[in-house]
Amino acid sequence: MRFDYEMIDQLGTRATVGLVVLQSDETIEHDMRRIFPLDGVACYVSRVPSGAEVTSETLARMEGQLTGSARLFPLPVKFDVVGYGCTSGTSVIGADTVAGMVKKGCETKAVTDPLTALIAACEALKITRLAVLSPYVEAVNQSLLAALARHGLIVPAFGSFQEEREEYAARIAPQSIISAAETLVNQGDVEGIFLSCTNLRTLDVIDEIEARTGVPVLSSNQVMGWHMARQAGVTPDGRFGRLMR
Repeated sequence: MRFDYEMIDQLGTRATVGLVVLQSDETIEHDMRRIFPLDGVACYVSRVPSGAEVTSETLARMEGQLTGSARLFPLPVKFDVVGYGCTSGTSVIGADTVAGMVKKGCETKAVTDPLTALIAACEALKITRLAVLSPYVEAVNQSLLAALARHGLIVPAFGSFQEEREEYAARIAPQSIISAAETLVNQGDVEGIFLSCTNLRTLDVIDEIEARTGVPVLSSNQVMGWHMARQAGVTPDGRFGRLMR
């Protein structure tokens, strides 16, 4: 027996967003579900092959995989914005290259990433002097710092957990992040602090660090979620720091 049916609209009645997420990332999808409103916002996720260790070489190899990952989104879907979820990968590959590779694979009005979003967030908050906390090894840290310098950001205080393994970065305890961030802010004359890496569990420590230090706290997933929401024309959840309010 064959039944007739009626058609309805696609899920994203207010906005449609996409995420290209590292294969090794355990955190960003969970965070984005908390940042984006559920009502009328469709969020589609694709994965890009990535190394179990974060090195300049493993990050650079992602460039050739980005278009293929974007092609794995549902073909009829037209996106308001697609986010590439890797701060360090963007610093190695380059934001313009990332955007071009993603747009080859899917139809989207805009592409962003945590580094591009951070620059926009700093402009919105009028921050030019930024403390930075990362989990990365030295070579990756240098690439990140060089990218920030190219955009005119001064980093008077920098620290890292020096962790190469992605699975360990995803399990760094919140109290360790809070303690390190507070130490960095107290070291230098800074206007804010950036918690780098989409795999770090940062959303639930942002407000506490802001309360302890008195400066705005930005993190990779927070700034990218905020930037994607702005580009898609929706309001993100306001619980996660001064940027969101």
